[in-house]
Amino acid sequence: MTASISGTARVAGVAGSPIAHSLSPMIHNAWLNAAGLDGAYVPFAPSPAGFEAFIQGLRGGVITGLNITLPFKEAALALADAPTPAAQAAGAANLLLFAQDGTIIADNTDGIGLLAAFGEQAPGFDPTTAPVVILGAGGAARGAAAAFLAAGAPQVRVLNRTLARAESLAEALGSRVSPLPLSDAARALDGAGAVINATSAGLSDTGGFEVPLEATGADCVVMDMVYKPLVTPFLATAQALDRRTVDGLAMLIGQARPAFAAFFGQPPPAGVDVRALALKSLGQNERT
Repeated sequence: MTASISGTARVAGVAGSPIAHSLSPMIHNAWLNAAGLDGAYVPFAPSPAGFEAFIQGLRGGVITGLNITLPFKEAALALADAPTPAAQAAGAANLLLFAQDGTIIADNTDGIGLLAAFGEQAPGFDPTTAPVVILGAGGAARGAAAAFLAAGAPQVRVLNRTLARAESLAEALGSRVSPLPLSDAARALDGAGAVINATSAGLSDTGGFEVPLEATGADCVVMDMVYKPLVTPFLATAQALDRRTVDGLAMLIGQARPAFAAFFGQPPPAGVDVRALALKSLGQNERT
């Protein structure tokens, strides 16, 4: 079934700069088409200088809502009138909803997507049983840390080249977060239940940082938020050590599901293999 577009169609979208690479329009429109809903999901690329004016112009429900991607997640939170606890904890919004009364609601579904990815690709993983290590101290790292804290992780260890940034993240999220320099990586990884790369770098010969994944235990789960390539050098290293791995595409799809429900009033239809569609769009094969 193909979705119709009428004068009463619900419209949502994604805003970022750049935005041409985004898989979100493909994912959401595949669900819309399968459900036969009267709606559309479109990309927007406001300039950084014009982002605030763009968002303010959407007040009053001109469109239902937006997913927000780089570099606008923190700015989106600052513009919202009603941030959810998830958005406040993450310090960023990847979802804005525009109410008819002019209110802008900010949410963050990245944490849901992160935990959904673990549930899908590392079944049986329990975040409450061991510390979690997060590489990086930017917005993605803070969102991941907040998600694991909410899920009951006993400790989140944040490794970052610049210790001051890790310390700032820990100050924002509380005493269960321990900031550490990269020089302490082996000690941080010892006993970890999961390791998440929340940076754009990885284990490579082209500028990636060196992280001794061999210091992890056999039951540790390793994730990379990057999904292009699907199996990053970081994940390839983990797989060579026989560690279970979780990829960034699973997280992308996981965060899109609650966003679709918020935009269009119902969950995505079952039976649509958006992962296969995304891999085809990326020109990649399934993870090994």
